[in-house]
Amino acid sequence: MTAIADTNQHYDLDPEIFGEFLDPLRKYSSGLYLSDTDTLERAQRQKLRFVAERLGLSGGERLLDVGCGWGALILFMAEEFGCDALGVSPAPRQHEYIAEQARARGVADRIRTRVGHFERMELPERNFDAVSLLGSIVHMPDVDAVFRRARAVLRRGGRLYVSESCFRNAAARDAFDARTGTRFVRADIFGFGELRPLSELITAAENAGFSINSVDDLTDDYRRTIEDWIANVDAAAERIDAHGDGLAAKLRRYLEIANAGWGYTTKHYALVCRKAR
Repeated sequence: MTAIADTNQHYDLDPEIFGEFLDPLRKYSSGLYLSDTDTLERAQRQKLRFVAERLGLSGGERLLDVGCGWGALILFMAEEFGCDALGVSPAPRQHEYIAEQARARGVADRIRTRVGHFERMELPERNFDAVSLLGSIVHMPDVDAVFRRARAVLRRGGRLYVSESCFRNAAARDAFDARTGTRFVRADIFGFGELRPLSELITAAENAGFSINSVDDLTDDYRRTIEDWIANVDAAAERIDAHGDGLAAKLRRYLEIANAGWGYTTKHYALVCRKAR
């Protein structure tokens, strides 16, 4: 089994770099574009409301966000739905940023974060109404352990939301997993990343005891999201390079590789599961 790194090199970069090309919430996953004129910021807020709907949030729920990034989801759900939210991430810089934002937004009493890996972190069982993983399971080697753990911490009737980029099928993984671009993203950008076909995620969910509620194809939305990120990288290239020579070009190459495969080798799905018993 692949060992879990202490943290992820990409997310240990200066938070200000991400502020240069992400939306104001610094949400680092696909948006949801409902019209041709949607901005990146609007698409990301629409996506967060979509996640809330899929999770069945109505107000005051206990929410666990695994791989919480810069806190966009937990901050939004605390502000908009009054959720008591816990964010988990192995990257210390993300937690410092989230704490600052929670204080600034007046939701520090509803936001907690913990540094570490969900798979080996002590958490109370049957304690959460909802669990979310937005673009984070790709960095976790043992997908079966993740789904088992998610089910264990959910109350009966609780929901799990997983959105992830996937190889479109097993044959595509066999053909493209060792390509130069894939190796560059996995090793030079993240340190570890494992794209899987959707079928493997569904199998892991079912084996863990989940019922499958829904699967949404968000591939076109992620394509537009990355197009907006690339435009922002280009506009802020000089400021990004101030954090490291050639950083903007490296970031642009990563985003271009990610966008080149949509619909051909890769897809992006939102999978919702329910702990029915």
